[in-house]
Amino acid sequence: MEVAPKHSARKASSYFKKYFTIFLGAIIAAVGLEIFLIPNNVIDGGVVGLSIMAETITGMSMGIFLVIFNIPFLYMGYKQIGKNFAIATLIAICFLSVWSEIFKPVPAVTSDPFLAAIFGGIIDGIGVGLIIRAGGSLDGTEIVAIIMDKKSVFSVGEVVMFINLFILSSAGLLYGWDKAMYSLVAYFVISKMIDVVIKGLDESYAVMIVTDEYAEVTTALNERLGRGVTILHGEGGYTGDKKEVLYCVVTRLEVDKLKEIVLDMDENAFVTINAVHDIVGGRFKKKSH
Repeated sequence: MEVAPKHSARKASSYFKKYFTIFLGAIIAAVGLEIFLIPNNVIDGGVVGLSIMAETITGMSMGIFLVIFNIPFLYMGYKQIGKNFAIATLIAICFLSVWSEIFKPVPAVTSDPFLAAIFGGIIDGIGVGLIIRAGGSLDGTEIVAIIMDKKSVFSVGEVVMFINLFILSSAGLLYGWDKAMYSLVAYFVISKMIDVVIKGLDESYAVMIVTDEYAEVTTALNERLGRGVTILHGEGGYTGDKKEVLYCVVTRLEVDKLKEIVLDMDENAFVTINAVHDIVGGRFKKKSH
């Protein structure tokens, strides 16, 4: 009778940690943008960069454009990745929009664009990394990259880089080429800081699951996540009991959803998740339906 309350409490704690991390990440990202980058006409890549340029051209708030530009990407994210990702992304965008307005009146820390690019990039990258680590995103171009990755020979990282080079080149026409080069420096720093926080934007994870409900979990991962599962036949080292071990490879954005699926099927399941730095033997694709 006590299992259900414990499960509910664990789930509530997980949600609180997730959205508090997104809240904190949005504050940090807003500081990097509004106190370092934007006052020096140095921009980030992706939808945030487009929103900053739209604010410069129209005089309207960056937060408004951040929400508007991300609407179609949120829909694609909901369809391709899942409801939890779309909700977390929407909340992250709203938090960033609000905090950007709050920090807008705060004077810039430096008027040196190079220092702004370095330190603003570090701060912004930490904030964005926390949001991504919590299962959300601020950048709809990442969603586009994931979709294109399934239909082309280019990786997610390569597609994101191509899109951002186009956006940063556009910044050169608006702010001048020197500011575009500073923006490129900022983008590089932000990318590296995101790597530090989440260990890779375009990273896959190998997951091993030990569960007594292996048939149900396998079916759920196939149907709800669209990933193939390999069943390994194992044996308990101490008890000698026969055990079925599930092996599956997923993208970073799918890790939270996988854990949710597995724990819904069997809250006593043992799950290990390891970063995969290389995949050999064909392209890593979702199972077609």
